[in-house]
Amino acid sequence: MQVKYTVNSLRLTPVNRQSIRTDGDYVLYWMTAARRLNFNYALQYAAEQAHKLDVGLLVCEPLPCTDDYASERFHRFVLEGMSDNAASAKELDLNYYPWVEEAAGQAAPFFQALSEQACLVVTDDFPVRSHRDQLEQLAGLVDVAVMAVDGNGLLPLALVEKAYPTAYAFRRFLHRALPAFVDERPRENPLEDLVLPAVALPSSVTQNWPAADLNSYLKSDGLKSLPIDHQIEPATQVGGSWSATEQLRVFLEDDLANYAERRNVPDLDATSRLSAYLHYGHISVHQILTELALQESWSSTRLSLKPTGQRSGWWGMTESAEAFLDELITWRELGFGFCARRPDYAEYTSLPQWAQETLNQHAGDERLYRYSYEDFRTAQTHDPLWNAAQRQLLQEGRIHGYLRMLWGKKILEWSPSPQQAMATMLDLNDRFALDGRDPNGYSGISWCLGRFDRPWGPERPIFGKIRYMTSQNTARKVAVKKYLERYSSGQQQLELL
Repeated sequence: MQVKYTVNSLRLTPVNRQSIRTDGDYVLYWMTAARRLNFNYALQYAAEQAHKLDVGLLVCEPLPCTDDYASERFHRFVLEGMSDNAASAKELDLNYYPWVEEAAGQAAPFFQALSEQACLVVTDDFPVRSHRDQLEQLAGLVDVAVMAVDGNGLLPLALVEKAYPTAYAFRRFLHRALPAFVDERPRENPLEDLVLPAVALPSSVTQNWPAADLNSYLKSDGLKSLPIDHQIEPATQVGGSWSATEQLRVFLEDDLANYAERRNVPDLDATSRLSAYLHYGHISVHQILTELALQESWSSTRLSLKPTGQRSGWWGMTESAEAFLDELITWRELGFGFCARRPDYAEYTSLPQWAQETLNQHAGDERLYRYSYEDFRTAQTHDPLWNAAQRQLLQEGRIHGYLRMLWGKKILEWSPSPQQAMATMLDLNDRFALDGRDPNGYSGISWCLGRFDRPWGPERPIFGKIRYMTSQNTARKVAVKKYLERYSSGQQQLELL
C-alpha cells in the first residue's frame, strides 16, 4: 500500500484560543518532546504552515532547568541530541536555535519574545502532566495560536477514548484501529521540496536569550554553573538522533533475530536499548517501523484483519519482530493512552480497584525485611540481585527490562505500605532512569502493583492477589551470573548462586 505523508488532523490540538497572526515573520516550532529533525510530525506541520503563509521557519529547542529531577545525567543526554540537531540543521539550511535556561523563570519571557513575531507556534504533545501543564501556562501568555502536534505513536492519541485496563483489551482495539494508520508516517526529511524565507531575530532576543554554546556545555565541567542536580552524573549511553539511529541498526542486525528468546535474559542483554531515545524523542516509532519493515521485507498487506488480541501472528512478521513490536507498539501506546485519559496516572488511587483492595487488606502484614528510601537508593538490601539492578540504574540510568519487574515487586515487599512502595519506585525511576518521567515508566511501575494485570493466586502475605516474584525463582528461570558479576559484590553473588 502507498505511504501517506500528510499530518492527520487527529494529531492536532489547539492549546489556546488565539488566532494565526497573518502579519508575522515566521512559524515558531518550540521543540520539547520530539527532539529530532527527521520523522517529526510537528516539524513537518510547522514547515508546511510556514510554506502556506510564505514566511520563514524558526526551530527553537529549549532545555529548561526547572524540570522535575533536572540533573547532569538528563541535561547531558539532551545536549548531545541538541548537538546532533545543530549539525543536521546546518546541512539542511534550517534556522535552528538551541537554548539552555540558566536560571529559573527565564523560559516564559523568552517564549513570549519569540512568539511576538510568530504567525503560529507549533509544539509537541506529550501526555505527561508536567509537560501539558507547562505548555498550557506558556500558551496562555501569548496572543498567537499555539498548536500541539501528537507524534508519540503509530495511532493518534485522540482515537484512544478510554484508559484500557489490560494489554489484551488494548491490543484488540489496536488491531481494529491501526490498519487505517499503519501506512501514515511523517516524512524522513520534513523540509523536503520546501523553500522558505530566511529568519532574522532581533538583537533584543539574541542578546537577552543568547543561543546556547553547546560545545561549552558538553565539556566535562560544562554543566556546573546550572541550577540542576550535580550529584547524578551522566550515564555512559550517548544521547541524540545519530546515536539512536546507530543503536537501532545494531539491534536490527545483531539482536532482533533472537529477541523473542533472549530479551528476558540479563546475561545476554539482548534488549533494544531504545527506550531513552524514544523518551526524549531522539528517534521516532515511525522510523523504527520503517527500518524494521525493510529488514523483514514487510508491507501492510501482510496484516491480519482479525482483531484477536493475541501477541503474535497479527503483523505477519517473524516471531522476534512481532515480540519486539508488541513492546514498541502495544505496551508503549497502552501506557501513552492511559496517561492521556487518566491525569492521575501516577497516583495510588489510579490502580485497579481489585489491586487497591487486596493491597490495602495486606498493608498491615508483617514484613520480614523493611528498608528505608535511603537503603533502596544506595542498593543496601540483603538481596544481591535486587542490589545489582539498583546499581545498574545508578550507574547506567537503566535496568534490564525483565529485572525491572523484580525490582518493583521487591520494593513493594520491603516497604512499610504499598503507597510508600509506589512513591519510592516513582522517585528512583524518575530521578535516575534515562527513560524516567515517561508513560512507559509509569506503566511499568504501576504494573508491579496490579495495573494492566489480573488477580493471581494463591493469595500471599503483603502481595495479596498481586503477581508475585522472587529473586531465587528469577535466577533459576534466566541466566544472571554475568549480570551479578558486573553489578554485585562477590559475597552476595555466592549467596544467591
